[in-house]
Amino acid sequence: MESKRQQKVARQIQKDLSDIFQKEGRSWFDNAFITVTVVRMSPDLSVARVYLSFLAAKNKGLLLEQIQERHKSIRQLLGTKIRHQLRIVPDLHYYLDDTAEYAAKMDSLFAGLTIPPPVDGETPDND
Repeated sequence: MESKRQQKVARQIQKDLSDIFQKEGRSWFDNAFITVTVVRMSPDLSVARVYLSFLAAKNKGLLLEQIQERHKSIRQLLGTKIRHQLRIVPDLHYYLDDTAEYAAKMDSLFAGLTIPPPVDGETPDND
């Protein structure tokens, strides 16, 4: 469970990274819409795990590699934004957040289910 300090720092980093990706990311990453869905901080606030979601991107793995190549530039921009709140700019580790795709897959599976009607003499279980 994260402490309140970890949660506050994570929210601030999420907000600032979203701003960076919105302003700089369009030119860096071919107009891909990058969303910072979740940021998780280590207990000592030295490592931030950043989960990203991509829209209008054909190859998400390639886009994630491009973000990792620009790691230093992104971290430097983040440092200028949070320099008055934190002493150390955390090391950023990027991960692909695929929860939206997983939810869409689950919805399609549930939509494809066929539930047979109850047989005569049986009562449906309504809990």
